[in-house]
Amino acid sequence: MDYSEIRKPSVSEMELMANLTKESELVPEFNWQELYKKIGARGDKFNIAYLAIDSHCQTSRKDKIALYWEGASGEQETYTFDQLRVLTNKFANALSSLGVNKGDRVFIFAERIPELYVAVFGILKLGAVVGPLFSAFGPDPIRDRLLDSGAKILVTTPKLKSKISSILKDLPDLEYVITINRRATSTVEPENNEISYEHVMSNASPNLALITTTEDDYSIMHYTSGTTGKPKGAVHAHKAAIQHYATGKWVLDFHDDDIYWCNADPGWVTGTSYGMFAPWINGISQLIYEGGFSATIWYSLIERYKVTVWYTAPTAVRMLMKAGERVTQKHNLSTLRHICCVGEPLNPEAIIWGLKAFKQAIHDTWWQTETGAILIANYPFMHVRPGSMGKPIPGITAAILDKSYKELPHGEEGHLAIKPGWPSMFKTYWNNDAMYQSKFNNGWYITGDRAWRDSDGYFWFVGRNDDVINTAGHLVGPFEVESALIEHPAVAEAGVIGKPDSIAMEIVKAFVSLKDGFSPSTEMENELIGFTRNKLASGVAPREIEFLQSLPKTRSGKIMRRLLKAKELGLPLGDTSTLEDD
Repeated sequence: MDYSEIRKPSVSEMELMANLTKESELVPEFNWQELYKKIGARGDKFNIAYLAIDSHCQTSRKDKIALYWEGASGEQETYTFDQLRVLTNKFANALSSLGVNKGDRVFIFAERIPELYVAVFGILKLGAVVGPLFSAFGPDPIRDRLLDSGAKILVTTPKLKSKISSILKDLPDLEYVITINRRATSTVEPENNEISYEHVMSNASPNLALITTTEDDYSIMHYTSGTTGKPKGAVHAHKAAIQHYATGKWVLDFHDDDIYWCNADPGWVTGTSYGMFAPWINGISQLIYEGGFSATIWYSLIERYKVTVWYTAPTAVRMLMKAGERVTQKHNLSTLRHICCVGEPLNPEAIIWGLKAFKQAIHDTWWQTETGAILIANYPFMHVRPGSMGKPIPGITAAILDKSYKELPHGEEGHLAIKPGWPSMFKTYWNNDAMYQSKFNNGWYITGDRAWRDSDGYFWFVGRNDDVINTAGHLVGPFEVESALIEHPAVAEAGVIGKPDSIAMEIVKAFVSLKDGFSPSTEMENELIGFTRNKLASGVAPREIEFLQSLPKTRSGKIMRRLLKAKELGLPLGDTSTLEDD
């Protein structure tokens, strides 16, 4: 399809589009249709990859650096929007030669390397659905997600492929594994269903006619954990680009000359919505760093690349706090003008520390995998109230509801709910429409979070309605961890909770009862932690295990995590009338 017939705004027009500057602009009656013209999009011809990359190649941004990449070992590369256009065209053609069609699922299991970003947009150009996976995952989460989605292609690296080679035989829908040999000395020829990324790219044409996609066609799916059952695939559509563009302007305050850094992993929705889509739809240059956390390295990156806008996580801020202000003072961070956070509540102490360390407030934001983009935020023009999520963005109506899903007045705690219909709202849970429908009640999307709203309209997070654990901004379903634990031959029962932690907000703690013939010990605890780390991931596995003779259960046999948490925190047990008899 030729997208050139769609009108593109000029760079000068885009520079004149004012970002939010005052309270009166935060109106729920905002008409999202106004933004279609501003980014040169139509509902019947709408593709995120085109808006994020190709559209800029028809303006003076063609040769602008889109991606500054620094590897974990210090390698440095840059890619312009036009170079990304050519590379993503080639990857789309490569996938097409392997039989990938519109609507097929293609998953990516890779570190933060340039090829990952090329793959994401190549998949989108083909009209296929991209599924990003955390590079820290073990084999079980990978198998569950590929099996549930019916993924046709997996894009990975030799190191990560070796971690999951044992589960590939369990995936009947998987036709090819494309291996990125970035650090290999030579490429390999295709063999069976294992193909070299370099080989398919070398044979692919740089010219591509985009597949026709509409605003409602599926684009990306992220798996999110719940209290029970396996993780669910939250599916989004190309239409989400409208909200990525808008919130990039309104919340992250993008301007054309910004250098932006989002240090979220692409396996997390923040790493795609705001580590790929929002900055590039706005035509912004962004930094991608392959390595993990290091206060010294992070500050050096901000200084070296002259980062102006930074989107990070509260856990990272608390880790920077732990490193101390002396490290901050060793670097010139004067280019940094706006800092935002997401993933978990940003505690007031972190905001106060940020004022001293960075000479500016850190702005918290709220949204979820299911919402696809920021819904509530502290804006650059707003007075930050430490601990508050902020206020809804234009076009969003948020409320606090009681148990009957009726609105509560200011100051009362209840369900945080959103009026459906925003552009980035998820379209379904993959193959689980009943679960999707259960998220809506009385005309509201029920977020699963508890909150309250003050008299000035600021929202304040209280906690989750369910047992989902928020550890370092990542939601962990206790069922998934419990299921892994009971696969160990020594474990009879397992119950998992989130234990409060000063850095990660919560850590995963497991309560385990052992089978006859096995005894509690430090060695057994270490063995179980290692067992779950190998199956799941280090961030998902329990950090602590406590052995109990038996776990509290209802008469129907359901483990009562509520009582385990009360025991851990020294809280009253509450109603125990449904407990099984001793």
